[in-house]
Amino acid sequence: MAEGLLITSQMGLFWHQTTAPLIAPFLKLSVAACLAMSLMLFFERVYMGIVILFVKLFRKKPHKTYKWEPIKDDLELAHFAYPMVLVQIPMYNEREVYQLSIGAACGLSWPSDRIIIQVLDDSTDSFIKDLVELECKRWASKGINIKYEIRDNRNGYKAGALKEGMKHNYVKLCDYVAIFDADFQPDPDFLWRAIPFLTNDPEIALVQARWKFVNSDECLMTRMQEMSLDYHFKVEQEVGSATHAFFGFNGTAGVWRIAALNEAGGWKDRTTVEDMDLAVRASLKGWKFVYVGDLKVKNELPSTFKAYRYQQHRWSCGPANLFKKMVIEIMKNKKVSMWKKLYLIYSFFFVRKIVAHIVTFVFYCVVLPATVLVPEVSVPRWGAIYIPSTITLLNAVGTPRSFHLIIFWILFENVMSLHRTKATFIGLFEAGRVNEWVVTEKLGDALKTKPGSKAPRKPRFRIGERLHVLELCVGAYIFFCGCYDLNFGKNRYFIYLFLQSFAFFIAGVGYVGTLVPNS
Repeated sequence: MAEGLLITSQMGLFWHQTTAPLIAPFLKLSVAACLAMSLMLFFERVYMGIVILFVKLFRKKPHKTYKWEPIKDDLELAHFAYPMVLVQIPMYNEREVYQLSIGAACGLSWPSDRIIIQVLDDSTDSFIKDLVELECKRWASKGINIKYEIRDNRNGYKAGALKEGMKHNYVKLCDYVAIFDADFQPDPDFLWRAIPFLTNDPEIALVQARWKFVNSDECLMTRMQEMSLDYHFKVEQEVGSATHAFFGFNGTAGVWRIAALNEAGGWKDRTTVEDMDLAVRASLKGWKFVYVGDLKVKNELPSTFKAYRYQQHRWSCGPANLFKKMVIEIMKNKKVSMWKKLYLIYSFFFVRKIVAHIVTFVFYCVVLPATVLVPEVSVPRWGAIYIPSTITLLNAVGTPRSFHLIIFWILFENVMSLHRTKATFIGLFEAGRVNEWVVTEKLGDALKTKPGSKAPRKPRFRIGERLHVLELCVGAYIFFCGCYDLNFGKNRYFIYLFLQSFAFFIAGVGYVGTLVPNS
């Protein structure tokens, strides 16, 4: 017993002798850097909060700003008074949702001789390809002008498919192109509401609609996603559009002026965010974008943890990589104002796409827990409590119905920040998986039990698929820090640390999102 106490005291003495000269200075520097990044994010959120409040108070709607007017019939021109519209639906092995997306596109209300539906099928499963082709033929037999296009390879993934789709001769007849991913279902009046922005203002290149999630109540994970994406659409996109600064194309549920798309250089596959790449290049050419928040398109959120992790990797890695590739080009550009260039570089890219991911994980999951082990290092109350609380509240205003879930949302976002931070560094340094593209799995109605059918089997536990080592390691580290703070610390962070460690453990064993039955 005495021998054990002696060993413990010697280890404690060694720890304190090493922390003072070695670890403490480094940790103090890390705290200072994290506090600086927190302030950047804080002022960014406050700025956007003020702008969105101004927009709501003064009812600054895009219809009024851009003098939206419906397209009117012309007896002499007949249907030629309406512009020719191409509707592109890129898809890849979309067995569960292909009928929904094709059906919604074919149901768009527009003169039948002034619209072309183009299904760009990159499927590698021959059975699914046959199903998609058969669906296209079925709609063609009803008089719909629909084209089923395939290619010999998947070079460039979605960007490659869209680029190839624009090469067909019939596309030369079109003025605008509407793009919908395979799980998106536009309402019949979508074109009637979007196209007039483009016809009334020749300087507008893009009309972006908002996403409406059909499965947000499927599980707790989809509710968390809804909170994050609602802030993006209700605040970030709205602010960029209202201030004429910049907002990114979301890759779907938008209409492009084909002339602007071509002038910007068309689709490029140099990053995994081809949509953002195109938007930045078009913006640097002086084109304007319009975000229409009350124009909503139904779509599906990824409901499995695996699908969501892949999606977040792509959405975090791509912007960081694009920032690295384009920052010099943006600075040298002479067509746009200094304000717009500053907004693009600092606000849109650096703070939102890099700082936000890094500070969330490094500060709240690494540095803050470490401070309980080193009493020489402390975090001011405003940095540990007040600023993060304010940022969280500003983020949560977009989804008031889920405000009671805010604690779960904080813990889940911190877990996901592990993957976002990792992906951000991969993008910045162009490492390993920088150009990895994994199509987000859509389940459609696959998990719904149809009348008369058997209930889906319970999912079988597969250790290799369900265990996530990174989450478990981070969870163990935070749990250890929580135990230390409970027994020896003075910070009283242990309640947060225990909750956060449990969130990492739950994700680490794969008990997040919808569990799909194994076949």
